[in-house]
Amino acid sequence: MPTAEHDWITTPITADLLRGALDLERTPHGLLPHRLPARARAQCADGQLAMAESQPSGVRLAFRTRATAVELDTLPTKRVYVGVPPRPDGVYDLLVDGRPAGQAQVSGGNTLTIDMATGTAEHRPGPAGTVRFTGLPEGVKNVEIWLPHNETTELVALRTDAPVEPVPDRGRRVWLHHGSSISHGSDAASPSTTWPALAASLGGVELINLGLGGGALLDPFTARALRDTPADLISLKLGINLVNTDLMRLRAFTPAVHGFLDTIRDGHPTTPLLVVSPILCPIHEDTPGPSAPDFAALSGGRLLFRATGDPAERASGKLTLTAIRDELARIVRQRAADDPNLHHLDGRDLYGPADSAELPLPDRLHPDAATHRLIGERFAGLAFTTGGPFADHAA
Repeated sequence: MPTAEHDWITTPITADLLRGALDLERTPHGLLPHRLPARARAQCADGQLAMAESQPSGVRLAFRTRATAVELDTLPTKRVYVGVPPRPDGVYDLLVDGRPAGQAQVSGGNTLTIDMATGTAEHRPGPAGTVRFTGLPEGVKNVEIWLPHNETTELVALRTDAPVEPVPDRGRRVWLHHGSSISHGSDAASPSTTWPALAASLGGVELINLGLGGGALLDPFTARALRDTPADLISLKLGINLVNTDLMRLRAFTPAVHGFLDTIRDGHPTTPLLVVSPILCPIHEDTPGPSAPDFAALSGGRLLFRATGDPAERASGKLTLTAIRDELARIVRQRAADDPNLHHLDGRDLYGPADSAELPLPDRLHPDAATHRLIGERFAGLAFTTGGPFADHAA
């Protein structure tokens, strides 16, 4: 609800005020940003993917204004895991002229209660809430509100104490990235500090983040979404979800990667395209999936994961991270002979054995906030600087 101390102007939330979303769905409450287009969503009945793509990682409101106060009404959907301590409310990051200027949270909202032991989920409706930022600097400025990367967020109303307009095109390159929950944001501290958001800020590019928790599975509809999205730079971080789900064997993996790349190249024939293999994950380096919650730890209130596969099955083509890294490197070498804009990065250059000793993955799968910063800074240093595949030769 609007506060009384300002003369508020309500501005309709439209596509030209949003960045990072590929689709907007009109709901009874407002607008729901999606990170996959409707056609892609219609081709997959997976509830995990539906939840992940509707969580607005990298999606932000962006506008130019003289306003010193901003209110945004939203309806979040919060996840609750049975037997695990409650997750904190999602964070909204305020950036003014590209610099952090505040954070806020919205309590209440819908609740999705997930029981990992039974695989069931229960949805309960709840009320919308308001995120409020005051004391913004005087004068015209660019304002961004990054939506919580890990909460489905319906946008209800935007109010300011001065008119707003879309941010003019700054001529920045668009970086389109696809990956797993690590790219989605996993346990990052806030939406503008996921590793892709940090790397984009350091690289001076506009991010479209198709990091999909549990959903980097070489799906054809995802490849078509990447193909059809305008971009100047594209990266794919592939591997961990294919082990997590034990989805395919090496025999299927190789042609699936080729097909995924072929589809993207149909729409982006010469765009710099970087294939990134998995970061180090000790439980799956040489042990296949699937991954599963460690229910002994879960009974003590901790969410940890374990690898349930048999290392002996590697001989029959079961995937491990070691096997995936080797095959991705081989595929890129093979294709790069005819595609000079295709590049490869070993994920262990972003997070490797020495990093694992210093900053172990808290739940054995996902990096924490400090590791997101490390990965983001390393990616920017390897990809965006002189000699990197995303170096700005026009700069």
